[in-house]
Amino acid sequence: MSNLAATFSFPDPVNEYAARTVAAGVVVMAVCAVAFRQPWILVPMVYGFWARVAAGPRFSPLGQLATRVVAPRLPWDPKLVAGPPKRFAQAVGVVFSTTALVLWYGFGRGGAAAVVVGLLAVAAFLESAFGLCLGCKAFGLLMRVGVIPEEVCASCGDLGRRYPELVRPTRA
Repeated sequence: MSNLAATFSFPDPVNEYAARTVAAGVVVMAVCAVAFRQPWILVPMVYGFWARVAAGPRFSPLGQLATRVVAPRLPWDPKLVAGPPKRFAQAVGVVFSTTALVLWYGFGRGGAAAVVVGLLAVAAFLESAFGLCLGCKAFGLLMRVGVIPEEVCASCGDLGRRYPELVRPTRA
């Protein structure tokens, strides 16, 4: 893999707790942008989504905070999940956050932008609070209907196949 390709790669697997921490940060930014009518908050939010799609947490301040500071200090062992669905979810975040930014600044449609940011906040809240990743669910559905080829995420069904050291023996 070339240096450029390595730089702009997405981690696989991903620590679920780091992803949930990022989602919590998105909830805070989204709520603040709408509740306090501060559309400038959308700028770092949009940047963060684009950065995470391009290179995982590497260029994302929120991603760095989640992976280097918060997740390592949580009392649980890392829970590793497949990376491609998480990247897809970040891409959905790109669409929503960029749409909101364009609506707010490009068309002066603060109300419409607030609705889009609100939907993004709900999805991020579900991820952060309950581990329910709507983007990941959509990714799985798109794989099942053949829109996303299986080889994009062969490990989606079974991380243990690709990473046998992650499988813990079950107690009888």
